[in-house]
Amino acid sequence: MQVEVLNKQGQATGRTVELPNEIFGIEPNDHVIYLAVKQYLAAQRQGTHKVKTRAEVKGASRKLHKQKGTGGARKGNIRNPLYKGGGTIFGPKPHSYDFKLNKKVKDLAKMSALSYKAKENALVVVEDIQMETPKTKAFAEVLSNLKVADKKALLVLPEYNDNLYLSLRNIPSAASTVLADINTYDIVNADVLVITENAAKIFTEEEAA
Repeated sequence: MQVEVLNKQGQATGRTVELPNEIFGIEPNDHVIYLAVKQYLAAQRQGTHKVKTRAEVKGASRKLHKQKGTGGARKGNIRNPLYKGGGTIFGPKPHSYDFKLNKKVKDLAKMSALSYKAKENALVVVEDIQMETPKTKAFAEVLSNLKVADKKALLVLPEYNDNLYLSLRNIPSAASTVLADINTYDIVNADVLVITENAAKIFTEEEAA
């Protein structure tokens, strides 16, 4: 799959990069995308919710009155869940929501999400962006030139770049990630992927390897 490389002004450079069909041209599998996104979101949950049982709430442990002979219902202690201030029955406990997915499933999910982006023409390859200092206005201009300023754009870099990260972090519709950390949720959540030229070449190198 040949993709044209654009410069920061949004103009064609005359260069192209080859994105492997084994990654960007497969038949997408919707179910594995669902599983990968579900697993990612589940892992984000802190799971720190907690309620107190009748063993943990404050209150005396004595029996309120004798079992029989009162004409009323039998009662235990004041911490009974039926009373105000009593414990909670079957309430939430701290636990992890994360679950395991096999590496092959996660890889297939990423390739499926990338294939969807390729089918929707939601891929832009841009020459490597270098910034001397962090400048939000300058980066916003690049997005405007690439005609993705009004979309949720994910910038894919070959490695972490502090100046680029600081330049785009105040743009609500833009986010960045390094290629090694990209995940299915990031791909699905973005309207368009803006891949730098060097990051795009890594796809071909990894496929060849």
